[in-house]
Amino acid sequence: MCIICIVLSINPLSPQTCTEGFAYDRRARQCIDVDECRTLPDACRGDMGCVNQNGGYLCLPRSLYNQPYRPDTPALPNPVYQDPSAGFPDTFLPAVPGGGGGRGGVEPSYPRVRSTAQCILGYTLAEDGTCNDIDECETNSHHCNPTQVCINTSGGYTCSCTEGYWLIGGQCQDIDECRYGYCQQLCANAPGSYSCSCNPGFILNPDSRTCQDVDECEDEPCSHGCFNTYGSFMCNCDEGFELAADGTTCIDLDECSFSEFLCQHRCVNTPGSFSCICPPGYYVFEDGRSCEDFNECDTGNNTCTTAQVCFNFQGGYTCLDPLQCRPPYVEVSDNQCMCSAENPACRDKAFTILYRHMDLSSGRSVPADIFQMQATTRYPGAFYIFQIKSGNDGREFYMRKHHRDTTFTYIAVNKRPCAVKWILHEKIFSRRNF
Repeated sequence: MCIICIVLSINPLSPQTCTEGFAYDRRARQCIDVDECRTLPDACRGDMGCVNQNGGYLCLPRSLYNQPYRPDTPALPNPVYQDPSAGFPDTFLPAVPGGGGGRGGVEPSYPRVRSTAQCILGYTLAEDGTCNDIDECETNSHHCNPTQVCINTSGGYTCSCTEGYWLIGGQCQDIDECRYGYCQQLCANAPGSYSCSCNPGFILNPDSRTCQDVDECEDEPCSHGCFNTYGSFMCNCDEGFELAADGTTCIDLDECSFSEFLCQHRCVNTPGSFSCICPPGYYVFEDGRSCEDFNECDTGNNTCTTAQVCFNFQGGYTCLDPLQCRPPYVEVSDNQCMCSAENPACRDKAFTILYRHMDLSSGRSVPADIFQMQATTRYPGAFYIFQIKSGNDGREFYMRKHHRDTTFTYIAVNKRPCAVKWILHEKIFSRRNF
């Protein structure tokens, strides 16, 4: 009786998986036979001797090794693995020189003894006298465990694993392909297989392993502008808009709420921008923010008669009636009345009265000088007295000397007047009058 043992050791991380009884040779880059008689301690027990085979080994009684070599006996192929349950032949036949499979007078590497059997292990005698291979996988005479797959070979069989499994400790265990980076992004392991998927923003390529970026901007997800990124996208907004909380829509910016100094008068928000408006009598300047006075007198857009004089001021205009000098004054120009010194009625009166119309903007800071007066010495020995004669009931104006010389005098405004209407008298006194 003989015992055959087949041992398969596979390193899961080796570059190639070999079948049972073979090991991968890195130098030769191929699977070579494992000599179990040398590598396995006590491969055969008792009086059994170990005979290495291609992909396995045999345990045979040592008494068979003492059988004489008989060259007149036809040679048979080397014995291979057979199911122990089928039994081994009682003896083996020695080879004949020049016979098929023998090497002509060279002693084979295993014993040959006479036997009445016509076929070697793993073969069966057919009706025509030939030896046919026994398909142990089909006859279910193999000894592969339930996790393995039986693969028939000439004179024997091997136990292997299906795709997606590898043999570890005699058991077929699932290969976790996700552990070895089979997928570029997401991997889901399954018994004997795996499946790849992609992160949001990517699609799986036809190779079912790698992922390709999706251009989300092609679907126009943004209300204004779209910028594709690797695995995602970004939305941007036109000037005057800002991105909403959803990250895709744009909402108008209220520029007028940012600052009260955007416009000189009033700011009006518009979609994506703003505009400045001015009060009546003003127009928006070229900068789009400040207000300029509209001169109704220059443009003719006024209601003054031909006899009246149009006077423009900030934000409007007024029509002035012609100057009328009260006696004893006589009109000497459009805005001047004079009382001659030769006229006795003019003795205690101002020599001249000048009428000036001045536009004072209500928004200017006070106190401030509004104009300067300078007297010229017309008569030798004369001196001048400046005073506000009327129109200063609210004390909005006062006089300030520029120097000690009274010929330089400023008229200054002390507080913002609602209406301006006052008369300044210039009175010239001659020393000859005293």
